[in-house]
Amino acid sequence: MKLVRYGAPGAERPGLIDVDGRIRDLSAHVTDIAGEVLTPEGLAKLATIDPASLPPVEGDPRFGPCVGGVGKFLCIGLNYSDHAAESGMTVPPEPVLFTKATSAIVGPNDDVAIPRGSVKTDWEVELGIVIGKPAKYVSEEEAEAHIAGYCLINDVSEREYQLERHGTWDKGKGCDTFGPIGPWLATRDEIADPDNLKMWLEVNGHRYQDGNTATMVYKPAFIVHYLSQFMTLHPGDVISTGTPPGVGMGQKPPVYLKAGDVIELGIDGLGTQRQNVVADA
Repeated sequence: MKLVRYGAPGAERPGLIDVDGRIRDLSAHVTDIAGEVLTPEGLAKLATIDPASLPPVEGDPRFGPCVGGVGKFLCIGLNYSDHAAESGMTVPPEPVLFTKATSAIVGPNDDVAIPRGSVKTDWEVELGIVIGKPAKYVSEEEAEAHIAGYCLINDVSEREYQLERHGTWDKGKGCDTFGPIGPWLATRDEIADPDNLKMWLEVNGHRYQDGNTATMVYKPAFIVHYLSQFMTLHPGDVISTGTPPGVGMGQKPPVYLKAGDVIELGIDGLGTQRQNVVADA
C-alpha cells in the first residue's frame, strides 16, 4: 500500500493511492496514518480493504507529511562514504545519530523557509524508515519485521548552525520546515529492495544529487537494530538514513539555497517532492 495524509496543515485526512494513482479516502476506517495503524495488525486490516470501495478524493489536494503524530525523528549522518569524503569527514565506525525536531516536519511540497540570517541552508535527499512495531534490543535479523515502510525525506540543513555554532548538529537540522516527508509511506511489501533505490535531487533544474541506496554504509535493518540498543523505537517513529554526494556544501565553490529557489527530489517507488524556498518571516 501507498498511504497518504492529505488536506490543509493540521487537518490532514488519511488516504491511500490506488492503482491509477488516485487518492482514496480512508477516514471511515482510521483517523490517521499514525501509531497503531502502522503496526503489523493495523496494516493487515487496511490491506483487506478494496481500494475501489473507498471514496475517491476530488481535485488536487495538498499532501501532508505521510506519517502523523511522529514521536521521534532520528537521523543518521555520514552514511554514504562518498558524501563523507565531500564533507571532509570519514565514515565513522558506528552510525552517527542526531535528531530533527518534530516541529520541522512539513508536507512534501510545502515551502522550505530559510532561517533569519542563514547563508548556508543546504539540501539532502534521503530514504526514510517508518517504524511499525516496537523495537528494543532487536537483532539485525529481526529488525526488518519492525519496519512499517519507507518514505522520501529532504533533510534540509543549515551548515553554519550545524558545524560552526558549536555543540551538536541538532540546531542546524531542526529549524522549521527542515523536514519535508512524503508524499506517501510505501509499506514494506511495496519496496522489493530498499538497498537498491535510485535517488536524485535538483535545484532550479540542475541535478546535484544522483545516487543510490546501494552505496549506504549502514543499511536500514542494521540501523533499526543499532538504534534499538539505545532506545525503544515506537510505531510512527521516523528515521532518515543519510544522503549521497552532491549537497551544496560539497560543491566547489559551495552552493546554498536562497529565496526563490525550487528544490525537486525523488526516490524510486517513493514519489517526488517539490519545494519553493522562501525567507522565513
